[in-house]
Amino acid sequence: ADCRYTCHQECRSLIQLDCRRLGQCQSQLSPESTLRVPPCSQNVTQTVEEEKPEPPTFQEIKQKIEKYNAKVTNCLLMKLNDDGTYTGFIKVHLKLRRPVTVPAGIRPQSIYDALKEVNLAEMTDKRTSFYLPLDAIKQLHISSTTTVSEVIQGLLKKFMVVDNPQKFALFKEMRKDGQVLFQKLPLTEYPLYLRLLAGPDTDALSFVLKENETGEVEWDAFSIPELQNFLMILDKEEKDKIQQVHKKYERFKQRLQQTLKEARGKPG
Repeated sequence: ADCRYTCHQECRSLIQLDCRRLGQCQSQLSPESTLRVPPCSQNVTQTVEEEKPEPPTFQEIKQKIEKYNAKVTNCLLMKLNDDGTYTGFIKVHLKLRRPVTVPAGIRPQSIYDALKEVNLAEMTDKRTSFYLPLDAIKQLHISSTTTVSEVIQGLLKKFMVVDNPQKFALFKEMRKDGQVLFQKLPLTEYPLYLRLLAGPDTDALSFVLKENETGEVEWDAFSIPELQNFLMILDKEEKDKIQQVHKKYERFKQRLQQTLKEARGKPG
């Protein structure tokens, strides 16, 4: 009797439902209402919420870990705890195209600093920008309760990157039928559980840290030096692209001239 359809006020004119009384329903909506459509049609299909799969039991996790460890060719095994949580290792490829901001004049983090959780970035207000090595790999020891958000923050801390973590996103990379597929992971996802399900083979699944390209760029999150660096990078990329185009058509020109030269004097 009531389809209980809801929408934003701005979307009201765009709604297309198989409902004979849709126009009447829309006319009855007030700007102040939550835009719940009154009774329209008896044949409206109701949306059924997808049932979330139940979390695996302790025994299921134990079996998966044993199966995982049996395939491991190095010492990076997963360990099951008595409380049902487990720990293990993941490798994250850093594929960052833009420079990152780090403290200036700070020595590299030592083992002592890591154990004492010393934050070297807080020791100075001076900042500088540089490119991380392309496709650098960082290995992390994490727990099954570690989220994607915590992995991103941990990576930035290890490299002493002081940029806003919202500028970055963690992707899972999968290879299928000769193609490389990327999928952005939600911040609440658990990477170690995905690693457990996929097995230790990095061809089946690997993790990649990239710039967060989804949605509109929040320029307010960047500092003035960062924005200036972006302009310099874009200017360099533009000049490189222009040179590539010039070289491309210069080669075409040389080939065409060579072909015309060889064709001279030949019949027809």
